[in-house]
Amino acid sequence: MENISGNGRVWSAQRLTVAALLIAVGILIPMIMPVKIYIEPASFTLASHVAIFIAMMISPAIAVAVAVGTTLGFLISSPLVIALRAASHLVFAAVGGFYLQKRPETLSSPVKVHVFSFLIAVLHSLCEVLVICAFYFGGSLTDYYQFGFFQTVIILMGGGFVVHSMVDFEIALVIFKVLSKQRGFAAIARK
Repeated sequence: MENISGNGRVWSAQRLTVAALLIAVGILIPMIMPVKIYIEPASFTLASHVAIFIAMMISPAIAVAVAVGTTLGFLISSPLVIALRAASHLVFAAVGGFYLQKRPETLSSPVKVHVFSFLIAVLHSLCEVLVICAFYFGGSLTDYYQFGFFQTVIILMGGGFVVHSMVDFEIALVIFKVLSKQRGFAAIARK
């Protein structure tokens, strides 16, 4: 197996391929997924975070690579608020990836994995809400001022992001557990 070096780190061609495929999936799902919930001004696309969560379960480096890659994809194809929300994924992807690297048993314990999912969802939501706040207080969401900051940003978006994140995490966990049973994938995960 050929290794590619850079910045003192060694990546196998397999790990680069997995990262690239997860980036592609992370960009494509929001574009083609038929299950989307619109509760203005928020939208929630089922499985839109699955690629980042799978990457996080593999390694922090792949999680960060996928978060950066999907952010670049959204920067090219989406409004700025969506691209910046995608950029905020760097935070929870890195934190979650490092945590799982130190405590991989978390994914095997039903209680620990659900607590982890909730805490990552809260961090994820907090990061996205901070981005939304900049646009809300910057005057870009004036159509929603009538509903008030608390109802629009905190309840609808913040609460919605937590639920959405946890649903996507559960989907990713099921996929990751199936993939982990495959010999080739198991060798890549948690190196």
